[in-house]
Amino acid sequence: MSASAQAVNGLPPTAGWLQRVMAPAVDPEVFDFWVQHLNRAWSWSRPLATIVERRVEARDTVTLVLKPNRHVGGFLPGQHVNVSAEVNGRRVTRSYSLTNVPKPGRSGSRRMSITVKRVEGGALSSHLVQHARVGDVLGVGPAFGEMTLPAQPQGRWLFLAAGSGITPLMGLTRALAAQHMPVDLTLLYWVKTHAELCFLQELRALSARFPQFRLQVVVTHEAPTVPGEAQGLISAQQLAQLAPGLSEQQVFACGPGGFIEAARELCAGRSQAFIAEGFTPVAPVALPAATDARTVRVTLQRTGRELQLSTGLSLLDALEAEGLNPPSGCRMGVCHTCVCPRVEGTTQDMQSGDTQSESNMAVRLCVSRACTDLTLDL
Repeated sequence: MSASAQAVNGLPPTAGWLQRVMAPAVDPEVFDFWVQHLNRAWSWSRPLATIVERRVEARDTVTLVLKPNRHVGGFLPGQHVNVSAEVNGRRVTRSYSLTNVPKPGRSGSRRMSITVKRVEGGALSSHLVQHARVGDVLGVGPAFGEMTLPAQPQGRWLFLAAGSGITPLMGLTRALAAQHMPVDLTLLYWVKTHAELCFLQELRALSARFPQFRLQVVVTHEAPTVPGEAQGLISAQQLAQLAPGLSEQQVFACGPGGFIEAARELCAGRSQAFIAEGFTPVAPVALPAATDARTVRVTLQRTGRELQLSTGLSLLDALEAEGLNPPSGCRMGVCHTCVCPRVEGTTQDMQSGDTQSESNMAVRLCVSRACTDLTLDL
């Protein structure tokens, strides 16, 4: 965001003239405290959204339809947002894909939806799936992500979705359907069990409606139960059988990190294009074994606090282990919510293995580890 678009007294670019005039005289926290007695989604500048619908999609998976307040920006199909909620007295934030297609209209009629699968040990996913109800208010960050549609989609497309990786691809599929399916689209959808299948009835209906859209379900941990279902992990033989003509297709893939790496290798040099997003990180590069990890001194410049952190953990994990709660989102280096300046010291990018020592350089806490004593702008 440019300097001219920076918030005045915490105001977002959506602020109107009256709000800008009043800004110098308003304390946003006091304003929010009182106005939220009337409506919990009202705020001076915080982007919030109210749950207006809750649907069970599959086992341990729900779709939450959200009504955003005026401070929540727009989004494109295939993008993600950081969602926040209070869980056991602590603010927890994670990234979720948007699964609906934005529709034009007044800000009060806008809707956005996320589809959340409960992750074992996941504080926010468990809360959203098991406890969130209509009327609850969530924090919503700006949309991000590059896996979006071009202005004029054309040609042959192949979507590869594994597990929760169906969510951004469902948003893209719905967007293409809203354009009357201008491309020849094949969706291969891998799940471990039938109970985990999401959006199946809608996907089958779209396949019946659009001859140029083909759906193929692949089950990996159960036997097929419906004629036409496939079985097994992604492989060259499977792709050749289920999606022939790979050289003519643009591939969009989403799923766990291991699935994405397998798909990337199988499509390398064989498809027209390959765009992917992983829901879990690939194994980190050059991460020290527990026996080789050591502690370094990390100084938090804003508070003056000094900590002894392990070099065998990401900076985000190490800070959280000390009871701190820095902003975070995807925890995979994608959303940049956890980025902060490294004032001095050396860190290593756990994805690429590269080390950096340049002063006042932004680092992603979730995918960086300390190599030496550090000073962070926290």
